[in-house]
Formats: sequence, C-alpha cells, structure tokens
Amino acid sequence: MSINITFPDGAVKSFDAPPTGLAIAQGISPGLAKKAALVSVNGELWDLTRPIETDAAISIVTRDKPEALETIRHDAAHVLAQAVQELFPGTQITFGPSTDVGFYYDFARAEPFSEDDLGAIETRMRDIVKRDLPIRREVWPREEVIQFFEKSGETFKAEWVTEGIKPNEEITIYRQGDTWLDMCRGPHLPSTGKLGSAFKLTKVSGAYWRGDANNAQLQRIYGVAFASDDELKAYLKMMEEAEKRDHRKIARALDLFHQQEEAPGMVFWHPRGWAIWQAVEQYVRGVYRRSGYAEVRGPQIMDVSLWKKSGHWDNYQENMFFTESEKRTYALKPMNCPGHVQIYNANLHSYRDLPIRYGEFGGCHRNEPSGGLHGIMRVRAFTQDDGHIFCTEAQIEHEVTAFHVQAMKVYADFGFTDLSIKIALRPDKRIGAEEVWDRAEEALRAALRSAGVEWGELPGEGAFYGPKIEYHLRDSIGRSWQVGTMQVDFMMPERLGATYIDEASARRHPVMLHRAIVGSMERFIGILIEHHAGAMPVWLAPVQAVVAPIVSDADSYAVEVKEALIAANLRVETDLRNEKINYKIREHSMQKVPVIVVVGRREAEEKTVTLRRLGSERQETLSLADAVAQLASEARAPG
Repeated sequence: MSINITFPDGAVKSFDAPPTGLAIAQGISPGLAKKAALVSVNGELWDLTRPIETDAAISIVTRDKPEALETIRHDAAHVLAQAVQELFPGTQITFGPSTDVGFYYDFARAEPFSEDDLGAIETRMRDIVKRDLPIRREVWPREEVIQFFEKSGETFKAEWVTEGIKPNEEITIYRQGDTWLDMCRGPHLPSTGKLGSAFKLTKVSGAYWRGDANNAQLQRIYGVAFASDDELKAYLKMMEEAEKRDHRKIARALDLFHQQEEAPGMVFWHPRGWAIWQAVEQYVRGVYRRSGYAEVRGPQIMDVSLWKKSGHWDNYQENMFFTESEKRTYALKPMNCPGHVQIYNANLHSYRDLPIRYGEFGGCHRNEPSGGLHGIMRVRAFTQDDGHIFCTEAQIEHEVTAFHVQAMKVYADFGFTDLSIKIALRPDKRIGAEEVWDRAEEALRAALRSAGVEWGELPGEGAFYGPKIEYHLRDSIGRSWQVGTMQVDFMMPERLGATYIDEASARRHPVMLHRAIVGSMERFIGILIEHHAGAMPVWLAPVQAVVAPIVSDADSYAVEVKEALIAANLRVETDLRNEKINYKIREHSMQKVPVIVVVGRREAEEKTVTLRRLGSERQETLSLADAVAQLASEARAPG
C-alpha cells in the first residue's frame, strides 16, 4: 500500500513505505534537510524522524520559521534537565514547558540551587548542544514507564503516570543520546545540536509539585531561548532596560508607594503615588460619564450563597478569601459582576431601558499564590475600572463596537498606540451549553468585524462564564501587556435572576457584557511607571511643577507663583531651601518633575517666570499669566 503525500504547492508524491519528514526533505534538497526542524502533518507539528503512515498533507518547517520557536524552547527545557542531572546526580525531574519567551524546568533536590549555579548549568547545556545528541521518539506502555521511573528513583514522574494517565494508554518517551530520557508529548528537534546557542538561564525560584501549595516544594530554573543570537541579544537588551524601569525601584526613588510583609500582595500608597492614581481614576471617571455609564458601588463582602449561584464557588473558589460572622460564611469579592446584578435586580426593567451601563472602581481580593506576586503588577487586593452593560442580544454588536472605539482612544491618551487584539475562547472549566458559547464567541467576532479590526484567537483562555476580547498593548521598550477586556456573558444574568420585560410583555434574561479598559488600576499604574520610566507626562505627574527661587529675595514671589498655579488646578510645590539653583534643578530632575519654574529678582520685578522642562537644557521666559495658562493646558487630562 502506497502513502500519498501532498505538498504545499498541491503536488502529490507516492511512497511505497511510510516516509519521515526528514526523508522527504532530503528528497527535495540536502539544503532543506539541513535547515529542517519539524514537519507539519495535516496541520500538526511532528518530529522529522516520525514515520508518516497514512496519506497526508505536509510541509517542512525550517528552524527559522515562527512555528519552530515553541519547539526550540521546549528542547531547551529538556537540555536544561539533562544538564542538571549530569551536574547534580540524584536530582529528580518533573515538568519543563516552553513559555512566551523561553522555558523553565521544575526539579526536586534537597539542596537548593543558587544563582551561582546557573553559569555552570548553562555551560553544560552548551556542551550537550555541541555533542549534537540525536533525539529519538519512542512509544512505551504505561506500566513500563511506571516501572522505569520507580526503578530510576523518579518518584514524581512515576506518580504522574500512575495518577494522571489512563491504564493501557501508550506514552511517548524522548531520548537525548543513549543515557538520558524524559516523558513528553513532543514534538522535538532531530538533535540537540539543532537547538543552537541563542539561550540563557535567567533565574531560580520556588514552585510546588503540580502547582498545589499543599504538595512538595520544587525548584524552578528559568531561561529564555530564541531562534537566533541576534534575537537573544535584542531581548537581553530589552530586559536590561526593563530592569532600570522596574516600577518597584522607581517607586522607592520617587516615593510613590511601598509594600510590606504584614500585607502581602497589597499596596500602601504614598501621597505622590496616590496623586497618579487619582489622575488615572478621574480620567476614567470622565470616560464613564461621557459614555453613558452610571457609577455605582457594591459591598466588599457577600454571603457565599450568592457566589454559589453565580458559579464562582464551583469554578473560582480556590482564588477567593473567606470570612465568618454569626455562623454565616462570607467571601470577599474577587469580581464586581454579581454585585452589579443585584443593583440591576433592585428595579423592574423594560426592553426600552436597555442598554443599562454601570461602572465602578471596585475593590477586589483574589488569593494569588505568594510566588506569583510581583510589585503592583500582580497583587491580592486591587481595584478595577469595572463596568457591566445589561442589554439585549441584538445590542451586543453596537455596544462592543462602541467600547472598542472608546478603549482605543483611552490607550492613545495614555501614550499607547501599538496594540493587538485577541479573542479568548471557551476554557475547559466553564458553565453553560455549547450552543450558548457558540453564540457568545460569534457575537464578539461579528463586533470586531464591524469595527474593521483584525484579531487573533486564544483557545481555552476565556473566563468560565464567557469568551472575551483582550487588548494587548506594547510599551516603549517593546513588551506586551494584556490590559482591557470585553466579555459576553449569557449565563450569569440567568443564574442570578436578572430579567427585563420584552415587547411581548414576557420576562427575558438580558445579556451581560463585562468590560474594563485599564483593568487593575494597580497593574496599569505599574505599566505606566515602567513605560515612562517614571517621567510621567504633565497631566499624570504627581508633582507637575516645582517653583524654585534663585535667591531668597524671590521666596515671596515663588509662593505667589505657586498659589497662582494651584488656583489653576496644578499639583505644585516650592523649593525655598538655601541651595544653589543648579542643585535644585538636578534634584527635581531626578524626581522626574516635568517642569521647574525658576524665579529670581528680575522675574519678581517683571512678574515673569522661566520654565525649564525635564530632559531639556532650553529655557522659556513667559509672563506669569501666560505661564499659568500654558501649564494649566498641559496639565489638563485628555478628554
């Protein structure tokens, strides 16, 4: 029986025996075979050495293609694991997936790894690459895998197979050379030499077996990997810049906020940091007002019976905080949506009332793992610019399209113009019928089509109650951040009894749209700090101007200038210290104050001021009235 292979150009070739991707590549040209990394078989990536046993459409994937990058990173994780076990005998391997920019592997070892170990491990990884060990795929029976790992002292692997893989199920094993192997679905490159040199180990952290804090603690080694050395260098340069922009360091230098062990994952906002918060909040409040949202406020804690009805108890319980009083159990809200349904339900609604839009700067608490906390980017207590729209199914497209236009303006106003949009589709753990999910997902696609927007799709990454549009913005050094969302929810209104009276006087459940533009206020402010490296535009700066007299004779005029600027709604300070003006300018420049207003005897006599901008040596002398008008205009939030 011959095997018919269809090529990308439509040509078909028959083989008397099952060919491998490598044999097909060699048949086309030795050069292609040398560059080949994988073969795509009916749209699925396979190892080059795996026989193709049925008719198939194939294409050869070379190492420089984007499709090969995840496999390169996954191979790096396997090479890392082999290097660790060669250097530290007795270390157990667990799991090692690829990530967005690299890979990690979790190890069980009595003695902790240190950052100092990374250099030796990376050197051994490069040695394994240099050996160019063949990587071979094998299929083993489940019982044979269990016996092998138990005999080898790999208790974690044995446990995973015993508990996580069905009886009689075959398992794929990948060998690197003759002595090292790992259990893996694959695919992998044909040899370790194909990995190349564009990888680097970055850090060591703690982890838990199977992600459960009740299980054994493991050690995780992270790395980054790319297809080329130039891409690695560019990434490392970006990370070097990111280190300088770390919002935690800038917050300490500029006295914006702090965090401490007594309140893990929570924030103590200082006056200057809170000024930035208020600038963001008041801007978003203006967006609410102009877009027809009524601002509301719900309770922080509610009885668990409500969370059971909403579906959070069954699908989100592990992320929630609970408390008790008078023999009743309450939950701190992880989301604002059930509370907004209660506000909606407090009155009777007609179809003529819809859409109804609620907005809230809602405080939420989520029980994030301590290992995942990161400054104000990942916290346990946070505030969302949260909004919910109750509408009919026919109104979804208009509301989503209007939200998209609104969101794009907001991001531009904050300085973000490079965005990508994705639809996160139904996850494995979800509520509702498949037909309902079909309608919800298609409603989002239709709205983006109507808005003339291109998007990507993320299978399995939607919320448990509905799919969502995600807005991913790129910052000034090229990093991508997921911020705003728009989610279509057919389920929660029904579960919580939300209804309206339709044209036929019948009760119907509205559709609930969950929307946020900046998302977590804490996280968004962290992104802003890093995007601007602490040097906020005038309208966001915690101190928008400092009035600095050159001589003490001008102190009273400096106070007069400050009062005039405050009357124009600017955030202003004076620096009346007996210091030289260059010292004052340098110090306030380090504090990222956007404008320094310099005054001396001459300015006091002529009622003028000299403006000096952050990052510029140029000075501008204006009348006090003109300076106040100009700075007031610059300090006004976009609208």
